Order: sequence, then structure tokens, then C-alpha cells
Amino acid sequence: MSSFLKGVDQRTSLAGMNRMELLLFTIKGKQLFGINVFKVREVIRTPPISPVPKADPRVVGVSDIRGLTMPMIDLAKALDLEPVPEENYSGTLTIVTEFNSSVQGFLVEDVDRIVHMRWEDILPPPESLQGVNYLTGITRARDQIVEIVDVEKVLAEVSGLPEGMSDEFIVSHKNQTQGHNFFVLGADDSTVARTQLKNTLDKLGISNQIVSNGRKALTLLKAWADEAENGMGKKVSERVLMVISDIEMPEMDGYTLTTSIRKDDRLKDLFVVLNSSLSGGFNESLTEKVGANVFLSKWHGEELAKVIVNRIEDVNRQRKVLAEEA
Repeated sequence: MSSFLKGVDQRTSLAGMNRMELLLFTIKGKQLFGINVFKVREVIRTPPISPVPKADPRVVGVSDIRGLTMPMIDLAKALDLEPVPEENYSGTLTIVTEFNSSVQGFLVEDVDRIVHMRWEDILPPPESLQGVNYLTGITRARDQIVEIVDVEKVLAEVSGLPEGMSDEFIVSHKNQTQGHNFFVLGADDSTVARTQLKNTLDKLGISNQIVSNGRKALTLLKAWADEAENGMGKKVSERVLMVISDIEMPEMDGYTLTTSIRKDDRLKDLFVVLNSSLSGGFNESLTEKVGANVFLSKWHGEELAKVIVNRIEDVNRQRKVLAEEA
């Protein structure tokens, strides 16, 4: 089954073109679910599982995969579906994933295939379901609806949220970040990531607006640019301290958002931070290629906070120089 994903490395050319690939699978019955191929290391027959005392009930145990011990999560149970009976584990498949600096296995009923998609063909869940479901997007493949699972939310609920900023950091930088009328625009399709980003910005005392994908972020930026052209507001580069965007999102990914910003003369000077649950040199290289200022691997709250503080210091220095020249 590992050969099913053979050649994933060659698919990196899709990134930056608002394209991606989905691994389709079933959990129970015929409903298709999907996960971004870049989060997947391999697909294997479910190996022997050893139980873990007092573990989260969605964690059915741990397995040893070529010397790597990883938690095994019953995805059906995590999504409030009928769990896989223990006696049936050996008949399931495991999707081995790597994101947020961790490796874990998700038990599924069967794997269907990999499909090539455009991000604009992947729609966010209905607004009425935002924050209460485990989906980051919905699309169509093989003449049926495919639900894209928010595996980051599943992992966060099972393992807990990553470490945020320390109180010491907040206190030591309070004078730099609060009371200066800074504003940050964020974009992320994961409800967990949006909550973390907002919490970080709120604790720093920075006004913010967080949207669920790159297209919504670009629409806001262009609207603010129109306001500035009509004399109804400041230039966007003066209004927005930075844009912090996820890379993998429905409708428009972070690479395409950044490219669109750099091509618009009214927006091209914006400071852009791209982040992803998928770390590695490839993301860093493409981040530089599309013109983003910084790449961060999600989610390390204090690292993000340091980038924000450094940007504030740079802006304050620039303002001071301009004031002295005036």
C-alpha cells in the first residue's frame, strides 16, 4: 500500500499553482473523505496495536512502525461515527500522517485513490457549521461529495493544543505591542489554528480579523485598497501590520494569496507571513519564491509572537525616521 503514494515528492510542482491532491478514503460505508496528500507519509495495513492506559478514548493504542512508536487514532470515533470494533483492527488501513511536528496513524475502512484538485474547487463548510464540525472543506470527486477532514482539530483534541506564549513573554513585550493601534489580518481553514492565532494576537493587544481562506483575505485587502484610493482610508500597507496566512486552504491557498498581493501595486508592500502544519525545506523555498517575508511551521505561539514583535519594532523605527526627516 505504500506504493499507492509513490511519487508524492514529484507532486510538489502543484503547490504555488493553487492546486493540490487529495487522498480519498472511507471511514464507514460509501461516504468519501479526503486529506491533503502532503500530510500523508504512507498508507499501510493496520499493524498490531498495544493499548495505552488512561489514553483519550479516540486513541486506541500505539503501534511500532519501523522503530517509530506512534499513537493510533480511530478516525471514526474522533468524528463521532460508529467506532471500529477492536476485533476488526487488522482488517483496516492506517493513514500515517505527519503535521504539526508529530506523526500519528488514523484508522480508516479503506483507501480509494488520489485525485488532482484545484483549490478553487474546494469550498469551505457552510457558515452555520463553522466551528462545530471536523471539516476544513467540501468538494466533489467521482460524482459524489467529498468531505475534507480537519485532522489538525482531531489531533488538537486528542493531544492538546501546542504550547502558546509564556506570561513572561507577554509582560516583557507589553509596551511594544499594546496601545499602538496595530492590525493583523489572518487566514486559516482550521478552526483550531484560527483560535490559536486570535488568542496570540489578543494577548499581545493587537487588533485582528481572522478569515477562513485566502480568497476572503484577498477580497478584504482589495476592498481596503479601494477605500484608500477613494480617500476613505489609509494605504493598506499603513493600515495592516502584516498578513498571516496558512498555506493549504480552500478556494485560494497561501502561495496564491501571496502572489496576488505582490502583483497588486496597492498591496505589494505588505508584510506576509506564511505558516503551515507541514514543515520542511520545500515550503521555505516556495515561500521565498512567491515573495513572502517569513515562513513558520505551525504552531509555536512564541515563535509567531517574536515575528510580530520584530515587525512592530521595524515599523516603529521606520516611523521614527520619517518623523525626524519631516
